[in-house]
Amino acid sequence: MERGGVIYMLTNVNRTVLYIGVTSDLYTRLVEHREKRYANSFTSQYNSCLCVYYESFSTIEEAIDREKQLKKWNRAKKEILINKLNPQWNDLWEVVKEW
Repeated sequence: MERGGVIYMLTNVNRTVLYIGVTSDLYTRLVEHREKRYANSFTSQYNSCLCVYYESFSTIEEAIDREKQLKKWNRAKKEILINKLNPQWNDLWEVVKEW
């Protein structure tokens, strides 16, 4: 059975950092980021735990392809994408934790 995938973008409180990740379990992955489970990771070092964007895919391979595409984009293009879904850059944790 194939597992779906999700790409997501995290930022910090000041909205100065953007991190793009991919996972098959967004809820668990966000918990890991929020708890700084990996102390030496980029998100822990830059306090990036606010989920401002995500996209779901039917396979993890599709999600990985999308992650690679987004990582090539400049910041302005990423901000446009976030603003379409989440113009206030609210933390989407409240939505994800209800999954």
